Amino acid sequence: MNLAITLLVAVSVASIIGTVLQQNQPYSDYLLKFGPFWFEVFKTLGLFQVYSAVWFLIILGFLVLSTSVCIYRNMPRMFREMQDFRLEAQERSLRNHKHNNEWKVAAPIEECMSVSNELLAHHGFRLREKSGDDYQLLSAIKGAGSRWGYLLTHIAIVLICIGGLMDGNVLLKIAESLGEIKVEKRNISANEIPEISRLDSSNLSYRGNVSIPEGGGANVVFLGYKDGYLLQQLPFTIEVEDFRIEHYASGQPKSFESDLVIVDETLKEPIRETISVNHPLIYKGVSIYQASFGDGGSKIDVKAWPLVGGKNEPIQLKGVINQEQKLQSAQGVMNLELNDFRLFNIQPSPEEGRKFHNIGPSIQFKLRSEIGEAKEYLNYMSPVETDGRPYFMSGVRSSPAEPFQYLYLPADSSGSVHRFMAFYNRLKDTKTLYQLALKIASATDGGGVVPEGGQEEIAKMMSMLVGIYVQGGMDAVVGAIESRIPEEKREEVAGIYVKILRHLLGVVYINLLKDEGQSIDQEMSAFDSQFFEDAGAAIGAIERYGSPFYLQLESFEHIQATGLQLTRSPGKNLVYPGCFMLALGVFLMFYMPQRRLWVYFRKRDGGVQVLLSGNAVRNEMDFAKEYQQVHDKLEEVFSPHT
Repeated sequence: MNLAITLLVAVSVASIIGTVLQQNQPYSDYLLKFGPFWFEVFKTLGLFQVYSAVWFLIILGFLVLSTSVCIYRNMPRMFREMQDFRLEAQERSLRNHKHNNEWKVAAPIEECMSVSNELLAHHGFRLREKSGDDYQLLSAIKGAGSRWGYLLTHIAIVLICIGGLMDGNVLLKIAESLGEIKVEKRNISANEIPEISRLDSSNLSYRGNVSIPEGGGANVVFLGYKDGYLLQQLPFTIEVEDFRIEHYASGQPKSFESDLVIVDETLKEPIRETISVNHPLIYKGVSIYQASFGDGGSKIDVKAWPLVGGKNEPIQLKGVINQEQKLQSAQGVMNLELNDFRLFNIQPSPEEGRKFHNIGPSIQFKLRSEIGEAKEYLNYMSPVETDGRPYFMSGVRSSPAEPFQYLYLPADSSGSVHRFMAFYNRLKDTKTLYQLALKIASATDGGGVVPEGGQEEIAKMMSMLVGIYVQGGMDAVVGAIESRIPEEKREEVAGIYVKILRHLLGVVYINLLKDEGQSIDQEMSAFDSQFFEDAGAAIGAIERYGSPFYLQLESFEHIQATGLQLTRSPGKNLVYPGCFMLALGVFLMFYMPQRRLWVYFRKRDGGVQVLLSGNAVRNEMDFAKEYQQVHDKLEEVFSPHT
């Protein structure tokens, strides 16, 4: 019993850990969350898969053994005790009980026994009688079912622990220790996974996930295991006919459901069923839950605007989500990995009275260089209003642990990125830029807009500053000044350089507006003026953006996928009844305690001496009240005959 209690405490502590610490997540997530040191500590202790850890399964095994021995040793005694009315009780021992009272009655002993028998039966006691040479004993027992409470509680613990062992992948642990199973860590397709990383459909217990696009099917499920995964073969095939999502007005998902078809050789006709959250389909002991949703391979049209190199014209691309393609850039051949497409992106709303709003579709992708380095990007299809102005937003990060840092490209009056790209491309055109700078230098009257000197030298300086600015932003211009100009002249020269830079940028921008057909006879509009400032800030941030392209999503064909979680847990067939038995057993132990009463009759001096005695295993206060009720009734009956 001491061992069982100790093991129960250990199981309770482990269950607390398993509840607080999210289980069965990718090891990379734990590493990012806890750091290398604590990750290794928790991994060694098996805290990331508590319920299937070897030490936890050993505890359950010992608990089953210990509790089973306890049941085996005590069950016969408890059965005997439930049927034992203790008719051997002696008068002296009855007088030693805490509760006892005595009367001397001038009435026949048979009449006294009849009255007592009727009263105790009325209070729900089971009765037995014993006759002696000069006495009669009436023994009563109530609440013998409390012993059933002990038995049910202990049997329930055994059933729950066996269920935990069944669902704790004991057989999988054994197979892994024998080298029959090996975790797969590579990101490969299902048909490429080797046999040693596959589990047969007869596997006793598992919990895994699979994403199936509309019109597609699957007969396998991926089981996250340690730092990789295993492929579980299903005894049937799941096909998805349709997937539907209902949205709130803000665009947030309201509900989603899938129309599934179960195809099995043993079925005369396929099973068709619609599942939704909390309404699974159960077939052959496998529960199929609606867990999530995602992209099922949407087809997208993308325009890749060059940000580096001499090319200015965008490249038209067609892609499919979850597929890859090669992309030639000024930095060499890059691998474009299209990871996700989202039709809705819900953000906090800046409008009063609205909590959220939808900012439209987006694509998430990675650009990987030839040496394997990659950055992840998140690009929105439509302009997003920020600070009252529309921008094309593109997030970038080097690691999933980092938040996205956004590049804001200003949208023109038609909601397009074309004006910004045209402006940026003109600044990259060094030849045309030099001719424009030379023209400006020739028209300068020496009024301080540019320093004095030869026109060609001035034009070279102007175009050089723009080139430095385009390549690295204002930080690069400041760095160039610090590396070339003595410290005592930096402040003066910096002021001149900034004037030169802004003047040339302004001229390029005005020429762009003229080419668009706008009249510049008067001052620029507030929108065009602000666009110039925003474009300058965006150009200065392109170097930190780190991509040779800006990918603009133009159109798409949305294909959805349903995320299913499949579980096979035969242990629940023991755990559920075990939990019911545990609740019933606790109820019987605490609310139906065993209570005993004895009424002892002895002939004496021409009358009958009546002794009432009783005791209870627990709930002494309740028993005292019941004993007093019986005593009072007998007092009413026996007192007139005293």
